[in-house]
Amino acid sequence: MRTETLRQEQDPDVLRLRAQLERVQGRRLDAPVLPVHPALAALLPGGGLRQGAAYSLAPSASLLLALLAGPSQAGSWCGAIGMPELGAEAAERLGVDLSRLVLVPDPGARWLAVTSTVSEVLPVVAVRPGSRAGAAEVSRLAARLRDRGAVLLVQGPWPQAEAVLGLGDPEWSGLGRGHGYLAGRALTVTVSSRRWPVPRSGRMLLPGAGGEIEALPAETRPAPRPVPVGERAPASSGSALPRDETGAARELFEPERMLEAAG
Repeated sequence: MRTETLRQEQDPDVLRLRAQLERVQGRRLDAPVLPVHPALAALLPGGGLRQGAAYSLAPSASLLLALLAGPSQAGSWCGAIGMPELGAEAAERLGVDLSRLVLVPDPGARWLAVTSTVSEVLPVVAVRPGSRAGAAEVSRLAARLRDRGAVLLVQGPWPQAEAVLGLGDPEWSGLGRGHGYLAGRALTVTVSSRRWPVPRSGRMLLPGAGGEIEALPAETRPAPRPVPVGERAPASSGSALPRDETGAARELFEPERMLEAAG
């Protein structure tokens, strides 16, 4: 009886059907992944970028380049589609091997077709969608990614994503009271995935003073100061401006807005 069961499991038709089911259902947890920086690997399913999967990213050039750095250094070719402002110098400082980076600044209205074509020849493809993609188009692209073992990094929402990477709590360093140079930015990266019920978060420099990425230890934020009776409580947003002796708010330079404008 056991011999018959083993013979059925080794049948070519059974093996072929099993492979097709695995390809349709998605990647296994033990599937190979492309390497990323340890600060990001600790947050991603499988510890890296899973081949054949798509990832939805917050609209941050630094986050995107940090994810491209590891695969390009390991010898994988990477492509960036629909990002004309992506800077080669910033990419190099974050560790991207420029000799393995292909740029398609303006794919036009056929950005999805261009992305699908590029994913056939490049292992890692990053794209900023120029319009909304239909469900059927997304499914066809997903099937092609699985077939080729390519990784798709999408700036913005994307259905069927392996994980969603978000950014929060940005803090710039190096800037004084209206003067100085921006030296680095600390922020929190949060990864949500269908692989686990609770999101994972990590604090890191992105970028650091030298342009690189660096993990930060978990920090304890100070408890809020008690507000005496009669004193007005500060705004809950955490971005209240300092006030002078007359109570008038004084505007300060906000590097976060500068970052959003730069992408």
